[in-house]
Amino acid sequence: MATVKLLDYEDVPAEAKAVYDEIKASRAVEDVNNFWKAMANNPAALRTFWERMKAVMGKGELDPLTKELIYVAVSIANNCEYCIHSHTAAARS
Repeated sequence: MATVKLLDYEDVPAEAKAVYDEIKASRAVEDVNNFWKAMANNPAALRTFWERMKAVMGKGELDPLTKELIYVAVSIANNCEYCIHSHTAAARS
């Protein structure tokens, strides 16, 4: 059982919908994952975190796979099962 409400698209304010739309378009997915649905409880934090994520995952010295593998390593160090599974799936895709 989640301790934070997970907000679906129809339940979020317009500012969060805009972020959801960006995430779905950039990742070519039909829905955002639960991480983003939890973050949407604070639309300003959702926007800030999404902007930071885009900056980290954007073009740079490291390729996207290397970045995802770093996320996996950090997730393991933090013992975050959800993060491990999420970033492992992203690295495999």
